[in-house]
Parts: sequence; structure tokens; C-alpha cells
Amino acid sequence: MATTAEYTGCGEWEELVAAALLGTGRRQGDPAALLAAAAVQTVRRRAGLRPAEAGPRPRPAPADPRPEPPEPARRRLAQLLAGRTGAGSGSGRRGAAPDLTELLPQWLAAAARHGYRAPAALLPALLDAARARTDLRPRSLDLAGPRGLWLARLNPDWRFALRGGTGGGELPDPEDEAGVRQLWQEGLFAERMALLGAVRAHEPAAAVRLLSGTWATERAEDRLMFLDSLRVGLSEQDEPFLEAALGDRSRNVRATAAELLSALPGSALAGRMARRAVACVGPQGVVPPAECDAGMLRDGVVKRPPAGRGERAWWLGQLVEAAPLSCWRERFGGLGPERIVELPVADGESWREELHAAWCRAAVRQRNAEWAGALLGAASGPPATAPGTASLAERAKLLSVLPDAERADWVARFIRAHGLPEAFQLLAVCAVPWAGALGRAVVDALDAAREAGSYPWSFSGVMGLAERCLDPAEAERLEELTAAARYPEDGAAGAAAYWAEAFQRLVATLRLRAAMLAELAPAPPA
Repeated sequence: MATTAEYTGCGEWEELVAAALLGTGRRQGDPAALLAAAAVQTVRRRAGLRPAEAGPRPRPAPADPRPEPPEPARRRLAQLLAGRTGAGSGSGRRGAAPDLTELLPQWLAAAARHGYRAPAALLPALLDAARARTDLRPRSLDLAGPRGLWLARLNPDWRFALRGGTGGGELPDPEDEAGVRQLWQEGLFAERMALLGAVRAHEPAAAVRLLSGTWATERAEDRLMFLDSLRVGLSEQDEPFLEAALGDRSRNVRATAAELLSALPGSALAGRMARRAVACVGPQGVVPPAECDAGMLRDGVVKRPPAGRGERAWWLGQLVEAAPLSCWRERFGGLGPERIVELPVADGESWREELHAAWCRAAVRQRNAEWAGALLGAASGPPATAPGTASLAERAKLLSVLPDAERADWVARFIRAHGLPEAFQLLAVCAVPWAGALGRAVVDALDAAREAGSYPWSFSGVMGLAERCLDPAEAERLEELTAAARYPEDGAAGAAAYWAEAFQRLVATLRLRAAMLAELAPAPPA
């Protein structure tokens, strides 16, 4: 029978493992002796373990010349990143304390406006927050800057930053041709995207030249994102490059190139689409295209319609949305957009809906405020429809084209006519903070809902937006409503109690936002 000494004499750990797998019965061994030998060998292995050679030390983090926020703002950021929220109850009520996690995006946006960088000690928490919430990534990575990108290279959990970051201060000066060329050829995708944006902002044509030099060797998904970045600063100078991209081997790249060209009313593609569109639509009615020919395909028209759409209607919509809106004034005898969208369509209501929906898409793509206003119609009209829209989502897109003040005034009139339940999508596209007439309309509508006895959770979406978007100056007026919405004397959790809680939270959040902005303000010069 094998003894402890015999097992201990085994030369390799693998022999002990083999003995254990085969069983001591087949080796005529003592199980206790095997375990004792394994214990001895374990101690030997651990005691004799040689430390691995140290890997190369990472190079120091690059400098970030931006200043850190003031100390009170740094403490506030640490509090927001900790994710603490106001205490609620087990019933699912949010309570009267502000939700700190929802204020983090506003802190990041305000810090960016002041040109701050993230405090070094908070970089790990900031990257963790950006990993957990994709909506935070652009602002978080901008704030993290080159040091955040450096740190992300050392932790696989933060790998997302290497494709989504900006590189911050690591970017060369756009006029440094050698530095730009080297980073473009050797940098990470995130760095190249940031570089392309910086060069584009400095000299739009230089960005196209940079892109043209490596276009043929780029991956399809990268070509698509590079091409999409040309929306910023898009001009007629980009047309030759975009025309060439119409022949790209990627369908998504071809479609994006066609979309960008159609946003340039003077482009050759826009002219081709205009000729096709006016041949189909005029004062006499609508005659959709009979086929999708090779020229239409090259110019970005998708041949196969989605389920439930007819082919000819599908082709017509694509032609009209890609045609410059200026072509319709001449086609309809000098009429302006408001008169054109009011005209009946001789061939039936279905063609009218197709035509108006395509004009809506064209107005958004071409950022044409005159057509957007005409297609929106009166704010007092039916909430979900207008001369050119069939849904509030479409109205929200058209609103995004209008100047901020005009947009806010239109939504304020809509709320006064229809109340808050229909306005959520429209409020989401209004510039922050909601000031003036829009802020007053929201507060008045909330007060009217309270007086009507509605429960505030019916307005939870709007209340959440109001906490983030109302002008903090509205806090004083809201305090009056908070006093009016007191808890009932018997303490019953009825509508009055919920409204009191909701208004208290709204006031507290507005005051906290005001404090955040004050903390981020740079100290006055000595």
C-alpha cells in the first residue's frame, strides 16, 4: 500500500492528480496519504513560485490643459456619480427629494460649457457611469478627455471609450499637417473621429481631403460614420466626394451619401430628384413612377418597399423627400408653402397623405423652417394631425427645424389648447431651460391638473421633463402651488398628498439645479 512518503516522492503535481483521478484503490494507496501528499506538494508549489517578470510600466497620462471645476462642483459631481436618490417608499412613490441621477447629464453639459475637465480622482467613477448609461457617454468622455482615454486602455471594462471618446487634448493642431496625417494613419477610431471633427471645424475641405486619402481602405462601418460626420458644415464643396460615394460598395454608405446630397438644394442629385418629382406631382394630380430605374437606384432610391406599402407610393415618397423644396413654388404657379399644403389632391386622400409625409421629411432634412411651419399648421388644431402630419412624433421633428423661440411659443400655445398629456414628445424637442411662455404654460397646466383632481403619476413623464428642463426661476411660483397642494389633515394618501409630494420634489430639484450652476461658475478674477 502506498504511504505518505511514497506519494510525497512523486516528482510532479500531475502524478498526484492522476492518482486521484484513477482512485487509490487501483493504485493500492491510502486515501489519507494521497491527501497528505497533496497538501505537502501544494505548500511546496506555493513556496517555490517565482514571481513573474514585471511588465512595462504604462507611460504617464497625457496632460489636459483644461482646469478642474471648483471644489464645490467637484463634491457635487462625486455625489451625483454615487447615484444616491431621494428616499422613496416601498409603494413605488418617488418621494419629495430630487433624483440625483437625472441631474448628472445637466452637470456634465454645464461643465462642458465652462471648458472644465473631469477631476482625476473621479475618472474611474465617471467611466463606470458612462459604461452603465450610453446617454452619458458623449459628455462623460468629453469631460474625461485624454486622461480618460489613457485610463480606458488599462481596463477592458472601459473599452467602449476607445471607440467613443474624443481624445481631448491629444489632438494635434489642425494646421499641423504632419501631426494630423500621423494621427489619422495611426490613431484609434475614436481619435480619428475627433480629429476629423476638429479638422472639419477648422477647414471643411481639408477634412474631405483627409478622408479621401484613406477612403478605399476603410471598413464599411467606419466609412459610414466618417461620412455621417460630414453633416456638420455640409456645403457644396462636399458634392464631388459625396457623388463618388454614391458608387460605394456598402448600401448604407450609398444611402447616406444620397441623403446628404439631397440636403444640398443646388447639388446635381437634388436637381435629378427635382426633375423626377415634378414629373409625378403637379396641380393636375399625382402620377407615381411606373418603375425604379437604374438612375433612381444609384441616387439612393430603395426599390423594395417595407411590408404594407405599395411599390409606386414608396418610390414617389423617396423622390419627393429628396427633391429641393424650392422646386414646388414654380410647379404650383408661384404659391407659397402654406397655400401648397392646403391644396386638394385630385387623385385621392391617400396620395395626399403620401405627398405631405414626404414634404415633412424633406423639410426636416433640408432644415426649411418656412415649410416646417406650414406643415405644422395651427397649434390649436387637432393634436395628432396637421396639414402634413399624421402623428405627434412627426410634429416634433418639424418643430426641431424652427428657431428656439418660435418652437417654444408654438408648444406653449399647443399646451394651452390641449393640455399636457399630448405634449410630451413636443416638449422633448424644446430648448432648455423652458423659459417665458412655455414655462408658464407647463406650470399652469400642472396646476390645472391638480385642481381637476387628477393623480400626478398620469403626468410622470412631463413631471420628469419639468424637473430637468424648467427654468429654475420658476421655483418661486411653484412654491405657491406647493403650499396650495398641502397634505390633507387626516394624512390620507389621496391625490392632494401625491401632488404636494410632486411639487415639493419639483421645487427642490429646481433649487438644486440653480445651486449646481452657481457652483460651476468660474470664480471672479482677483
